[in-house]
Order: sequence, then structure tokens, then C-alpha cells
Amino acid sequence: MAERRAFAQKISRTVAAEVRKQISGQYSGSPQLLKNLNIVGNISHHTTVPLTEAVDPVDLEDYLITHPLSVDSGPLRDLVEFPPDDIEVVYSPRDCRTLVSAVPEESEMDPHVRDCIRSYTEDWAIVVRKYHKLGTGFNPNTLDKQKERQKGLPRQVFESDEAPDGSSYQDEQDDLKRRSMSIDDTPRGSWACSIFDLKNSLPDALLPNLLDRTPNEEIDHQNDDQRKSNRHKELFALHPSPDEEEPIERLSVPDVPKEHFGQRLLVKCLSLKFEIEIEPIFASLALYDVKEKKKISENFYFDLNSEQMKGLLRPHVPPAAITTLARSAIFSITYPSQDVFLVIKLEKVLQQGDIGECAEPYMIFKEADATKNKEKLEKLKSQADQFCQRLGKYRMPFAWTAIHLMNIVSSAGSLERDSTEVEISTGERKGSWSERRNSSLVGRRSLERTTSGDDACNLTSFRPATLTVANFFKQEGDRLSDEDLYKFLADMRRPSSVLRRLRPITAQLKIDISPAPENPHYCLTPELLQVKLYPDSRVRPTREILEFPARDVYVPNTTYRNLLYIYPQSLNFANRQGSARNITVKVQFMYGEDPSNAMPVIFGKSSCSEFSKEAYTAVVYHNRSPDFHEEIKVKLPATLTDHHHLLFTFYHVSCQQKQNTPLETPVGYTWIPMLQNGRLKTGQFCLPVSLEKPPQAYSVLSPEVPLPGMKWVDNHKGVFNVEVVAVSSIHTQDPYLDKFFALVNALDEHMFPVRIGDMRIMENNLESELKSSISALNSSQLEPVVRFLHLLLDKLILLVVRPPVIAGQIVNLGQASFEAMASIINRLHKNLEGNHDQHGRNNLLASYIYYVFRLPNTYPNSPSPGPGGLGGSVHYATMARSAVRPASLNLNRSRSLSNSNPDISGTPTSPDDEVRSIIGSKGLDRSNSWVNTGPKAAPWGSNPSPSAESTQLFHEELALQWVVCSGSVRESALQQAWFFFELMVKSMVHHLYFNDKLDAPRKSRFPERFMDDIAALVSTIAGDVVSRFQKDTEMVERLNTSLAFFLNDLLSVMDRGFVFSLIKSCYKQVSAKLYSLPNPSVLVSLRLDFLRIICSHEHYVTLNLPCSLLTPPASPSPSVSSATSQSSGFSTSVQDQKIANMFELSLPFRQQHYLAGLVLTELALILDPDAEGLFGLHKKVINMVHNLLSSHDSDPRYSDPQIKARVAMLYLPLIGIIMETVPQLYDFTESHNQRGRPICIAPDDYDSESGSMISQTVAMAIAGTSVPQLTRPGSFLLTSTSGRQHTTFSAESSRSLLICLLWVLKNADETVLQKWFSDLSVLQLNRLLDLLYLCVSCFEYKGKKVFERMNSLTFKKSKDMRAKLEEAILGSIGARQEMVRRSRGQLERSPSGSAFGSQENLRWRKDMTHWRQNTEKLDKSRAEIEHEALIDGNLATEANLIILDTLEIIVQTVSVTESKESILGGVLKVLLQSMACNQSAVYLQHCFATQRALVSKFPELLFEEETEQCADLCLRLLRHCSSSISTIRSHASASLYLLMRQNFEIGNNFARVKMQVTMSLSSLVGTSQNFNEEFLRRSLKTILTYAEEDLELRETTFPDQVQDLVFNLHMILSDTVKMKEHQEDPEMLIDLMYRIAKGYQTSPDLRLTWLQNMAGKHSERSNHAEAAQCLVHSAALVAEYLSMLEDRKYLPVGCVTFQNISSNVLEESAVSDDVVSPDEEGICSGKYFTESGLVGLLEQAAASFSMAGMYEAVNEVYKVLIPIHEANRDAKKLSTIHGKLQEAFSKIVHQSTGWERMFGTYFRVGFYGTKFGDLDEQEFVYKEPAITKLAEISHRLEGFYGERFGEDVLEVIKDSNPVDKCKLDPNKAYIQITYVEPFFDTYEMKDRITYFDKNYNLRRFMYCTPFTLDGRAHGELHEQFKRKTILTTSHAFPYIKTRVNVTHKEEIILTPIEVAIEDMQKKTQELAFATHQDPADPKMLQMVLQGSVGTTVNQGPLEVAQVFLSEIPGDPKLFRHHNKLRLCFKDFTKR
Repeated sequence: MAERRAFAQKISRTVAAEVRKQISGQYSGSPQLLKNLNIVGNISHHTTVPLTEAVDPVDLEDYLITHPLSVDSGPLRDLVEFPPDDIEVVYSPRDCRTLVSAVPEESEMDPHVRDCIRSYTEDWAIVVRKYHKLGTGFNPNTLDKQKERQKGLPRQVFESDEAPDGSSYQDEQDDLKRRSMSIDDTPRGSWACSIFDLKNSLPDALLPNLLDRTPNEEIDHQNDDQRKSNRHKELFALHPSPDEEEPIERLSVPDVPKEHFGQRLLVKCLSLKFEIEIEPIFASLALYDVKEKKKISENFYFDLNSEQMKGLLRPHVPPAAITTLARSAIFSITYPSQDVFLVIKLEKVLQQGDIGECAEPYMIFKEADATKNKEKLEKLKSQADQFCQRLGKYRMPFAWTAIHLMNIVSSAGSLERDSTEVEISTGERKGSWSERRNSSLVGRRSLERTTSGDDACNLTSFRPATLTVANFFKQEGDRLSDEDLYKFLADMRRPSSVLRRLRPITAQLKIDISPAPENPHYCLTPELLQVKLYPDSRVRPTREILEFPARDVYVPNTTYRNLLYIYPQSLNFANRQGSARNITVKVQFMYGEDPSNAMPVIFGKSSCSEFSKEAYTAVVYHNRSPDFHEEIKVKLPATLTDHHHLLFTFYHVSCQQKQNTPLETPVGYTWIPMLQNGRLKTGQFCLPVSLEKPPQAYSVLSPEVPLPGMKWVDNHKGVFNVEVVAVSSIHTQDPYLDKFFALVNALDEHMFPVRIGDMRIMENNLESELKSSISALNSSQLEPVVRFLHLLLDKLILLVVRPPVIAGQIVNLGQASFEAMASIINRLHKNLEGNHDQHGRNNLLASYIYYVFRLPNTYPNSPSPGPGGLGGSVHYATMARSAVRPASLNLNRSRSLSNSNPDISGTPTSPDDEVRSIIGSKGLDRSNSWVNTGPKAAPWGSNPSPSAESTQLFHEELALQWVVCSGSVRESALQQAWFFFELMVKSMVHHLYFNDKLDAPRKSRFPERFMDDIAALVSTIAGDVVSRFQKDTEMVERLNTSLAFFLNDLLSVMDRGFVFSLIKSCYKQVSAKLYSLPNPSVLVSLRLDFLRIICSHEHYVTLNLPCSLLTPPASPSPSVSSATSQSSGFSTSVQDQKIANMFELSLPFRQQHYLAGLVLTELALILDPDAEGLFGLHKKVINMVHNLLSSHDSDPRYSDPQIKARVAMLYLPLIGIIMETVPQLYDFTESHNQRGRPICIAPDDYDSESGSMISQTVAMAIAGTSVPQLTRPGSFLLTSTSGRQHTTFSAESSRSLLICLLWVLKNADETVLQKWFSDLSVLQLNRLLDLLYLCVSCFEYKGKKVFERMNSLTFKKSKDMRAKLEEAILGSIGARQEMVRRSRGQLERSPSGSAFGSQENLRWRKDMTHWRQNTEKLDKSRAEIEHEALIDGNLATEANLIILDTLEIIVQTVSVTESKESILGGVLKVLLQSMACNQSAVYLQHCFATQRALVSKFPELLFEEETEQCADLCLRLLRHCSSSISTIRSHASASLYLLMRQNFEIGNNFARVKMQVTMSLSSLVGTSQNFNEEFLRRSLKTILTYAEEDLELRETTFPDQVQDLVFNLHMILSDTVKMKEHQEDPEMLIDLMYRIAKGYQTSPDLRLTWLQNMAGKHSERSNHAEAAQCLVHSAALVAEYLSMLEDRKYLPVGCVTFQNISSNVLEESAVSDDVVSPDEEGICSGKYFTESGLVGLLEQAAASFSMAGMYEAVNEVYKVLIPIHEANRDAKKLSTIHGKLQEAFSKIVHQSTGWERMFGTYFRVGFYGTKFGDLDEQEFVYKEPAITKLAEISHRLEGFYGERFGEDVLEVIKDSNPVDKCKLDPNKAYIQITYVEPFFDTYEMKDRITYFDKNYNLRRFMYCTPFTLDGRAHGELHEQFKRKTILTTSHAFPYIKTRVNVTHKEEIILTPIEVAIEDMQKKTQELAFATHQDPADPKMLQMVLQGSVGTTVNQGPLEVAQVFLSEIPGDPKLFRHHNKLRLCFKDFTKR
């Protein structure tokens, strides 16, 4: 029901969509993917299939036949059909390590041996897909190859990289400026000098023909050609691939099967020296593992005796073979651990006396005392000589020692020498084994680890070490066994070793240990074969020592090896009568019972012959039950018979020379037969020993059998312990395998009965035995199964292909073999975890299929597939499909058939049809035992014509078996489906190859019933995937990928239409299930994997029929003959079909481009914002598309642009799909601020995932809310119709999508695009433009600096993790799967797995995959950063050029339609955005060309509709005019000039452009960090030059207007540049800002901006009064323009209203003639030019005044505000205002004295000297914060200018006298600073009552200079004159700046008495003030009084009185003064 309902909903939605379409009135083919539905044109017979359903594929083979291609060869042909050499079967000889391959010498071999040898020597049979590497799995853009393909890229020039370092460059600029600009009286500097500067600068190159009136078409044409030349062919080579794990579609070629080696160690034995040299000593080396208590290598025997010593043994030793002279050996250690010891054992020639006695001389004598003990030594030597003569062939144990291997390796690694010398001695406590250097490591180390990751146990990379072993322990006669040795070794590791207390034998053994080289020369295998590179056989060889691994190693045999090791262990003759004390055992390998039958197969030890017939054990003196430690190595014959046996003969050796005693006396015999019931006999034996020679025919019996009449030692008890070990690739040593091979070989040889174990199997019960032996394979040991894996699988396959004939019946073993294979494969899978690749394919199995498996030879005499075939005789019926069997086959004849009759190849054809009909009924129970007795059939073989159908083909049988199997068998087959799939495919290819069908038409290659089986199989497996994906996640993942790889392979060999139908059936099952799932994402994810693998086929493009034209399937397609010429081909065919079909997922598109249709459908469905729960798959599906496209891009087959256009056609709907997703794409534009210029992008902003923050989307998802709709600044997006909120894609996914879009736009055929664009609605075209807009920001060049910064930050790793986290949170994509997959690779390495470090699974080795380098090694080299920047630059350039190409196509398309306005606006917007980004010079010149063409075609566009765009354009052009790169400048200035010219031509003046350019300049200069005016000046000059050369407009006012504009710009420029320069000098900075603001008197918006800038600067410096003034001025300006716009009574009338606040405001009045009226568009449009803007400014002003303490002014401001609020009836605001007023007035009351409100201190500052540039000879009044002392301002200015000009250049003039310019040093700079006070005339004082009045609106200041007539400053009181200087400033303080020019100066001179009067008045005032304080202020009083009494500079009142009042003057003028002074005194004293 649920399904029905879901479907019903879909239907209704369809209808709604239909309706919506008709209403919208757009033509019907809109690419709007109406959800899950596509309506394609109005073609009536197209039924529509929703996107969620699979469509029926085209029958590819039919299609190719009905549409033959006219082209016979060439690249187009490859697009249509697979190349003829697509698949090949190659036989490649296998590499052999040795010079001659290892094969047995015998010529006669039994079948099993023959099979083994064949299996080890035959060539590899490999199926090669020749073009496989071109599939997406090997996409070069994801590998390191990308680096290769990026070679030879041109370096793109970017301004951002070119920016020069500020310092050096700045200095020259500064000098230039200082010389060039001095500001005269005019506030804005002199025009003249600025113009002079401009005239002198050089223009950039002019563009040729710019001013010609070329027709637009021609211009377009030229631009197009230039744009298309020198383009980078491959877009994806420039785009780093998305960060993926190993791509799922990559199947690595398995490793070639080869012999296993562990880590290899080279040991060289250099010398062995004892204190005395009296006899030869023999040494052997072997490795032991103490923990496993196992000897882990065979012995290496070496002989370091001198020639003289060897000479003693001449009579006993045959001449030495060179192979026995080796002194170096290579050991292999598979499982290195802390427990491995290198044990060295020494033996010497047997002599009389036990070991202790014999060793004594070695311990006593010292080499140094040789002369002293000369006689004793001589005696010893002669004794030794005698023993050698007599007992030379016997040995005795002598001494031993052990080296703890890991200590050597780890210490060698840590010591800093090239080769480490390690001393080992036991006596002097410095044994390297006893002080275990890495003891700490041992406890921690888990020895179960199979990897070699462990540093301490890594033998591949330590420093070579030279060891000197100094001490040996003497052997104890009763402690020779291995058990004892392990105890000793374990003891050695303990610090208090027992061995330490023993007295050592001192000696010197020197050994080198180093890691073995890769391919050492002169090396012999354990069988003594020469390993390759053996240049000279006379050189002393190195021996490879066979390893006996400590634990199982699972590697299949690949070479012939057949060795036997015999270890006699102990003998107990205690109960034997008679003398038997010095016992030796002679061991022989016999092939018969005669003594002469001993075989020379025992390997020699050292310095002897290569092989011998006997070996003796060493003798323990006088011991009746000795232990032995011998190892006897035997080369086994390949074929053993029942007579081969080991014979042990025991001898007593008489050491003393007695009369008539023989040297050796036999004292016992025993033996071991080699074969028992056909199996090799090995293991531990405890044998009885016979006292006499064994009787006849003993060898076939075992000595345990009590033979009659024989005498045994100790009553036939076992007294001799011996172990026999075989290392053989012939003998399986596993009963189950043995039985299976024996039965199969018996069938082959046809020899019955078969003897297996104790059973004899007759022919009649052979079948059941064979079946049971097949099923019993399960019980066998895993290790032998793996070792014989190749042979085992070969035999099982042979049984399937050639059912054996047993007792006249054909026995079908298909089912049994299939089950056995399935279970073996599963065992391997489970137990060898560490050995899988990422798809869970076991390496051993994969390499079996790839290299080993071949079709068995089905006709006895057909040329065998590959050398040797799976040969065998004819006792196998070869016949038709066996499920239904024509019975009465005349089988008895088959025995007598000769092997050479070529005609017997199959069944007669007659029953064939009958068989068919029976099979056709399909109702048959196919799992019966298949030995059917049916009606008559012709005798077998009677039809001589061989029919191809007749053999039972392996793939057919396999498919059948798999389809019919059930239960656990089916389950295990599913678990390892990949194995059977790959077998099947290889079998199919071989079959086609041997039958020469690889060229046959695909429809006739395979029989129908096989196709049916395949279809059934695929269908059921897809069913499993769908039904079980929730339960068995991991298994289903594997199954899903296996199925996909299988279908991918089938596409190469089968009927492709059939394979498409299989894909469709899989799809159907999935979509049926999807309807009913609540959360579909897991299943969809599986489907994506499935699809991605299928699409990774190397001929994917061909499979999509890229040359087919989408016609409705009904009518045949028009001929494709013209399709070869691209343009005509497209255009003709395009006429015939709805273009929309090509751009939509229409039915014809999805049918004919089948796979591409599936890919794009998945993309559309997953990216659909309504797709529930698929968010987590975005990255996955986008990566799939990205991977496909980037793979096509780099594919050499598609490099031709015509072909690429065909390929791009397959992806045209991608454009529509991506257009649908616009609202969800990551917004790359957000990192740009509103003006659209990137704020210098921090690497974090660049990419959402790179910051350390979790992205908003994820945060919301975690919180469980839906994701907020991200709105985009200024993008003209469609709001989503549904109004649902979208999740936004990650930056990475969006970037991938956009690069795919660009690829399609770049490579698609332009005419097709144009045709489609013309059909699109305005809405859709705008969407497309939106996309392009995003692309511009997305691929913006980041700049080298960012790369360097990113390099230092390491945010890459966290980014990966976060992306994963996001996927996990937002999509339910199995996080578990991820975990499982991880652990599978890393943690669950089985203890016995064979990941011997060498094959660590690639997937987990992050560092192996290409792109991740930057996480691992953080600091990239300089070169790498350069390279990254180079690529990023090329990508940015190419991406933008593609965008430009597309814009051009759009413009051409829409220029003829009526809707062009809205679209052209969008085009312009994209253009402007691209100009705003960081672009390369190459791109910019094309961009400007396009922009010029656009403006010339549609001038009204800019100047009438898109006026904002005009402003933007001016800004961009100006910005590029100031570029440091000259080509960019010359193009930008050309564009700017043409813009003015066009504007002029429209209306004879270009006020708009003038204004916009002026505004742009200011914002550019104000905001840009690295702005350089020199470059801009050159551009301005270029524009002037154009104006001068423009002949057409010479007569108009245009040139003059241009000149005016340019000069004005230049002025602004100069000031602004100076601003930059004076960043540190606040006064100067504000001055300049002030001046610039003044320059903008004509553009109110800009003046406002600058006033606000100034206010900001003041607030920063806490100059609140000035800030308030700036705001008041702003408000006045606004009021002025508002009153022009609207007449509202309550608004201020203009700036007049503000007079009370400040008298300076009047300068804001708009009266000049140049004022633009505010109703002209674009003026006064800022947010401030409104009523609310005005209110805002005033409120800010009030706040600033309040902060400045000027509460009175606050009141004035509110006076303007209150009427506005009253008019608006805004009571709330009014209450706030009155509250604030109350505060203000109460503060005035409390602070009436004004002392608490300090308003500022004023100083006069004069600048003198040319160094000051335009400040020279200027005087200013500076307003400083209150209570600034003269010293402070002096210090500040001195410091600042001192730093600027140099301390020595600057001088401060210390007095206040007028400065005489002539007397100053012209090379210095002078500053004069004087304290000044506000000055008021008496009349003024009436108005200025309060403290505030006296400190507000000040324009006059005064300072006094004392002087005397004779020139000194100070004199006696009576000669002290005073000069009062009164300065008038240009504006009243406080003003909008803190220093104001002095405009007027007057002086008053006071006579001495006037001076006195003034002084006294001041004092009186102060005193009065001090005494009237309330409360009284004693401190202040004290200050005043001290001044009155003390003698100051002007001396106190007392002195004054004495000087002036002592006599009454005569002069009436003076008399007035006199009286005045008296009155003053009177006043003073009253106080």
C-alpha cells in the first residue's frame, strides 16, 4: 500500500507541474526540472518517465548496426565502437629468481608431481584490457600524474602578487611628493603645480584603433579570436581533485604470486680466533625463537680455519665444493620479535676425553704467553695431529654462544657510527644481551603483531653492525638438547644469569650483521641453485638460509622445493649389554636395501663435497645415552617409492688406538620408511633399535613391526628419538588434500584400485569417495590449503569442465566443486584479514584469477591454452550441458580412443535441439544429481564435425551452479561473489579467445541459456543487496561493488544492450525498495557506488553513443554523415530535433545516452532540495560526476576539440541541474564586502570548512533545527518556489559542481548552447548568470601570500575530519560502514595474516595517496608554493575566460530578443564581479574588451537603466587604472575614456560619469590598502592623451571637460596620497581629510562620507568636541539638501538653523554654481539624506557634545531636534530628549565654576623651513586637551618631526619673537611653539559670562612677549615692556579639526607700568577667586598667595609697588596708569 501511495502522490504532483507550466506561459521545453519529472517538448508520442524510474535502454548492438558510421577510422570512429584490440589474452613467462628453474632431475614423474611442476613453471595467462587505464579509476587528475600534466604552464601575472614591498618603493615616492607639492594660500594646493606634475608623467601605451568606429560584429569577432587563442586545453588539470579515499572504482592489479621471504638479514662471518691454534674448529649458525621454543632457520655451516689447520684433515675430507665455502648467509625472518637469538655452535674433531678436558687448554693458555708455554703447546699440537689423522671424520661438541638479535639491531640503529662495533663478553659484565638496552620496549610489545611496524623489530633499516663475540661457553655433555638451549637462552636475558658464573672460553669471533640488499650477487638458494645475477661461478657464494617461520605463513607455492630435515635427538643405550659409549649415528637416505643403494642427497656442511651419501652425528665422549644437536638436510627425490627409507646405523667409536680394535663398531640399526600408504612420513619418532642388520624387505615395514627372529635393544622399546621435517611444495602433508589429489590423479591415470591410507578404493565406489573427499577439503589445515591453492583450484575447475567418466557413467561434480570452492574461498577470507584490498578481495585469490587461472584444455589435442595446458588424458567426457543428459552414451568406447584423434570433440548435434527444448521449459529442478537417463541419443563421438557448443564451458557451468545453489552454499558464494564473477569473466574471455570469437558480433557470442542464467543471477543478487543492506552492511557493500565490477567487465565482452538491461533490472529493484524506505540514503549510496563502478568503464563515452542524435525513438535518426564537420553537423541535425531534449533528462536522452543519463539522474535526484535525507550524499554524487569529467578531460582519445564537444554533449543537462541548485550552493561571494572588493581574504574565509568553526549548517543540524536560508548579498536569486529552507552544500562540493559546469560550457558546441539559450526564459537565464557570478568568486585567485599563510597554518587535517563529521551528522551515510571499513584495514590484522609489512593495504596508507601531502608535511618548499600559486593562477584565468565566453554567447543570443535589458544587467553584473576579483592580466584585457563591446552595443544600458552598475564600473575601471601592471592600466584607461566619450555622445556632457568617477576615486583611495598614486597618475595621463588625439570630438567641449575632470581627480589623488603619508601625524591627517572633504563640495554624498571619516578619527583620539562639530556639519549638509528636496516646516531650513551651535556651519550651504540638484539620480541617495538620517546625525552630535562636557551645546542641538519629533508626535523620543536635557543642565549647575570642565589649552605653532613642504611658514593655533603643559606639546611635536626628518635637522625655537626667515639654516626645520589664551574685547565680555561662553566659539587668541628696549627679553621692572600679539583664526574653535590656520595678526605694546597694572589686576582676580571658593580651597589660596609674595619673573606686588608707586609721575599719560595701579593695590589688599 505504501508503495502505491507514494506512487500516487508522484502522479498528482506531475499534474500540478503540468498546470503550473501552462500557466507560466513559458514555452514547454524549459529545463526547469519539475520535481521528479521531465516534460520534453510537446512531442506527443513521448511518454514521460519520472526520474526515479529507470528507462529502457537503447539496444546498443542493434543501434550500431542500423546507424553505420560513414567514417572508417580516426578519433570519431573510436567514439562509436570499441577498438578492435580492446581485449587480449597474453601469456607472459613468469619471472624465475634462479638461473635455471627449479625442477626435479628425474624424467619420469607421477601425475601429481607433474601437475605441481606445471603449476610452478607455466606462463601466466593474463587477460589484458588494453585501454583499462583510461577508465576513471586511473584518472590522472587524481594521481601524482597531475603534477606531470601541469608542466609548462605559463605564469599568470597577478597584481596581488606583484605588489612591491612598501618600504623601498615608498621612499622614492615620498621624495617625489615633497618636491612636487607645496600648498600655497589656496586651501587645495595650487592647480598649477599639480597640473605640471600630470603633464610630466608618462602615459601608458595607447590601444591601437580604439577610437575607430569599427562595426560591432567585427569587434566581437576579433575579441573572440583573441580570447580563444592560447587557451589551456584541460580544465581539470588545473583543479585539484576532491579529497577522496581511494576511488571506489579502482581495482588494483594483484601482486604477482612469488616466493615468500620475511625481512632479510645478511650475516657475514669474518674471523674466528682462539688463544691457541692447535686444531680445526667448525662452526654453525642458526636462529632460534625463545618464546615460540622453535628453531626458525636451518643451520648455516661455515669454516674459518686457516689452510694449515684444514690440511690436518686432508685424508678424511674430499675436495671442497665451492658451494660449501660460503662465509656469509642471508636469513629471512617473517615474524621478527624480541625473542630471536642467533646461536653459534662450535665443534671440533673427536678426541679422547670429555668436553671439559678438551676445552681446558683453551681456557688456561693465553696468546701472550705463547713463548713461555712453547713446549706444552707443541705437545698439544702433536696430539691434535694424531687425533685428526685417526678420528678426522668424527666430531665432538665444543662450545656455543648466543647473540640477542634485537639488541644488535636496535643499538645499531641508535649509535651514530656508520657501522657499529659491539663487544660481547660474559666475564666483564658488558654483554649486550645482559644489559638489555631496550628493556622498556619488551613489556609493551605485543608479539602477536604481524606487521613490521614496530621500530625495534624492524630489520629492514638498521645500521650495519660489526660484532665481536669474545666469550664462548663450553658445551655440557649432558645438556645438548634444544630444550636445554631454550633454558639457557631464557636465562641469558635475565640480569643475574647463571651462565655468567661459568668460566668462559675466550675467543674472538667477528661477525657483520646488516639488512640484506635487494638483489645480492653470488647467492645460492637453499637447494644450491644460483640466484640471478651470478656473474662468475668461481666467486665465494652467499647462502640463502631457509626459514622455518615461527608461525604459519600463508603464501601459495610458486617454486619447486622438496627438502627433508632429520634431527636425531637422543638415544638411550643404558640398558644395552656390551660396550657402547662413544656413540655416533650414521644417517643415510636409501632407495633400496642394498648398502650400495644410499643416495648422494645429503647436503654437505662446510668445506666438503656438495652432496654425500651419509652423515655422522657428533660424539659425546663416554656417554651411553647421548643427546644430539645435529641437523641433516636431504634433497628428496621428486617421486618416492615404497622402497625409499632413512637408515640409521649406530656405531661405537674407539678413541684410543688399541691393537686389533676397529675404529667403529656397529651397535644398532633402525630405519624409517619414507612413504606410508602413499604419503610422506614425517614428524616425531621414537624408534626401537635392532641389534643386528635388518632382514630382507625390511624397508616397506616400520621398525615398530615385531619382525620374527630379530634382537632389539631393551625389548623392542623405543630408545631413539628423531624428528623428521619436510619442506616441500610437492607433498601436501595434509591427509585430506592428499586424498583429494590422489583420487583426481587416479582418475587421470585411470589406475584402480586406488590405495589411500588403509583403504583401497575400487572404481565402483570412486564417485562417492571423490565427492566426500571434495567436501572433506573443509577439514584440511589452512596452511597447506593456501600453499597448494593454485593446484587445488585448478583441479576443482577441471572437474567442473570435464566431468569424469567413472564406471561408464559421466559424473557431474559441478555442484560439489562449486561448494568446495566457495568454502575454501571463505576460509581464506576469514582467516587472512590483513590480506584484502579495499573491496575485500583476498590478494591470494585475486592473483590466482589474474595470473594463474586458465580454461582447462577441453579437447585432448587442441592446442593447449598456454604452454602445458591443464593437460591430461581423455578420460573425461566432453559433452553438452549436463543438466539434462542424453543417456545411453556409448561410454565404454572411450577407453580405447586414441589420444591423437582430433575429431572426437563433442556430442552429435542432433540431441542439441532436444536438450534445448527440455531446458527451455525451465521448470526443471536443476539441482538434481544430474545423471539423467533420457531417450535415445546417437553414440558419443559419432559425429565427426566438432561443434563449438559441445564442450561444457566453465562460465556456463559456474553460472548455472550459482543460480541453482541455495542455503549455506549460496550464502558463502554471496560472501565472496567477486571471486566467482571474476572467474566467470576470465573464463568467458578465454573461451572467446580460443574460439576466435573475440571479433564475432556480440549478439552471437554466448548462447541464450547462458544469458538467461546471467540475468537470473544478477537479478537475485540485486535482490539480496536491496533486501539485506540494513542487516549485513559490510557484506552487502562488497556484494554491491562486486556486482558492479562484474557488469563493468561484461560490457567489454557481452552484448552491451543486454548488460544495460541488467543494469536496468538492478535499478528497478532498488527504486521499488526506495519508495518504502523512511531513510533511503544508505541504499542510494550503494547505488551510487554501483553506478560509479560501471561508469568507470574505459569506453564509457562510447557506451553512451555520443554521436547519436536525440530523435524520438520512433523515427530513424537523420543520417550522421555531416556530423564530421562540427558546425554543419550540429546545425543540420539540431534543426531536426527539439534542442531541449539535449539539455534535459528527457526520455530520448536517458535512453540513448544510457549511462550518462543514469549519472545525471542520480545527481538531479540527490541535489533536489526536496530529496529527504540525501544530504550526506551530495559530496559523493558530485565527486562521481567530477571524476568522470576530469577523466574525459585528460583522456588522450578525446583531445580533439570536436570530439570533446561530442563528449560534452552527454552532459548538457548538467547545466540545467546545477541551475536548479543555485539557492543551495555555498556562497563564495560572502567573503567579499559590500563594495564587492574582497576584503583581504583570510584563508579561513575562503572555504567554509577550513576555519576551525563548525559551519552554521552543521551547528543547526546538531541542534536539530532546520538550516537557515542563507541570503546572498546583492545576488538576484530566485527565491525558491516551495519556500522550503535549503541546506547549503559545502564549499568543496559546490566548487566541484561549478568546475563541472565550466567544463561543459567550455567544451560544448557554441551553436548548440546559443540555440538553447535562446529558448530559455528570462528567469532561467538570470539563474545561469547567477551561477556564473558564483563561479567568478569561487575560482578567484587566492594569491601567493595566502598560500604561504596557509602553509603555516595547518588547517587541512581538521578540515578533512570536519567534512567527515558533517557528512555523518547531516546524512546518515553509514558512519558505521566507515568505521568498519577502517578497522578492517587497520585493527583486525589476524595474528597469522600475511601483511608482512610489505603489502600494507594501500587504502590506509594516507601518505601514499596523492593529494594529502599537505597534511603530512606542513612546510612546503618555496617551489611547491610557487607551483600551487602557478596552478591556481592558471585555473582562475581559465575559469574566468570560460565565464567570459559564456557571457558573450548569452549577449549574442539575447541581443535580438526583447527581454534583453534584464539579462544584460545580469551580464554586466557578472563582468563587474569578475573585475572586482583578483584577476590575471591576461583575463583582464579580454574582460575589458568585452566590457567595451558591451557598452558600445548597449550604451543606454549603463547610462539609463543600470545606473548603479555605472558607478560600479567606474570604480572597477579606476581601480585597474591604478594597477601596477601596465597592460591592465592601458586597457582600463581605454575603457574609462570610451565610457566618458559614450556618455558625452548621449547628452553632450558627462556629468554622470564625472560624478561617479570622482566618487569612485575617493572610495578607492580611502579603502584600498596598497594603493599607488604613481600608477593612477599615468592612467590619468593616458586618458588625457586619448582626449587630445580624439579627432572626432576635437571641436566640442569634450576635451576641456575631460581635462577638468582629470585635474580635479589628480588633486583629490594628491591629497589622499598625502593622507596616507601623514597617517602618523594626526593634525596633518585631519587637515588633509578636511581638504579632501572641501574638494567634494560639489558631491554631497562624498563630503558627508569624509565628514564622517573625520568624526570617526576624532572619536578615536577622544576629541569629542571636534567629533560633535563634524556631526553638526554633516547634519547641516543634509538639512541643506533636504530643504531643497521637500518643504517641511518642522525641518531645519538649512545650515542657518545650526548657527547657534557653531558659527562655522554656514560653510555647508549649497550655493555654488556647480551644485548638482539633488533630484538627479544617484545624488544624495545615501541613507543619511532622509529625515531619519538627519535625526540620527543630530543624536550622535548631542552624545558627542555631552562627552565633551559642552552641555550648553547639547541644548542647542536638541532645539533643532525637538520640532521634528513634535511634528512626528513621537512622545517616547521627546521624553528621552528631555531627560537628557535635564541631565545636561544639572551638570552645568554642578560644574558652574568650570574648573571641573576643562575645555582645552591652545598653542600657537609656527613651521619654518622648506623641509616642511606645504607647511612652510604656516602658523596654526592648536587645540590640545585641557591642562597640556607647553613641555608636553613641545615634546610631542619634537618627537614626531624629529623622527620624520632626523633629530639633528629639527630645531625648536625657544622664544616667541617674530622669526626672521633669512637667519635660518635652509637645511633645517624649525618649529616655534607658544602658549596662547583666548582673547576677548571688553565689549565681548558682556556676552561671554559663563565659563562655557569663554571657551566656545573662540576665534581670537593672544600671547605676550616680554622685551626690553635693549633687546634682552627681561629686565628690571621699570624697563620691562611687553608685546601682546593677537591672532585671529580662520574658523572658530571648536571646529571640525584641532588646528586652524591663523589668518590675521595684530600687536599691542605695553609700557612697563601698564605691564604692572595688568599683572596686579590678574593677581587680584585670582586672589578673589581663591578666597570665594565654596568650600574654601586652601591649596589654591596657598598657590595664589605664594605668587603674590614670592619674587617671580615679574616679581611680586611688593616690588611692583616699590618701583612704580614710590613717586608720582609727571607725565599725565603715565599718571592715569599710576592711579590705576594704585586702585589695583587697594583692591588687592582688601582681599
